[in-house]
Amino acid sequence: MRLAAALLLALSTPALAGDLNDYPTAARADYVFACMKSNGETRQALDQCSCSIDVIASILPYQRYVAGETVASINQQAGQLGNMFRNTAVVRDALDELRRAQAEAQVRCF
Repeated sequence: MRLAAALLLALSTPALAGDLNDYPTAARADYVFACMKSNGETRQALDQCSCSIDVIASILPYQRYVAGETVASINQQAGQLGNMFRNTAVVRDALDELRRAQAEAQVRCF
């Protein structure tokens, strides 16, 4: 339940990503490394993946990004915990928000 409370708190924070540069370097690097692993470990992939996290960061404040990534991870879980998250509007909204940011990054960078 602590996780659910933390997610709700993060999702209720009305911050604009464009006003913030709140993504830690390690989080950006983790994203780029994972993205490159999925898209070929080339210089072009480095440029595209770096662009992608920059676009996502311009759309979502870091707290909302973490909430969306957490939901995406939990959403893959079977059983009661996964169902609890899949059936909650706030959680679905967090995942949708992340997916929209990722889609925008895909369009702009790849």
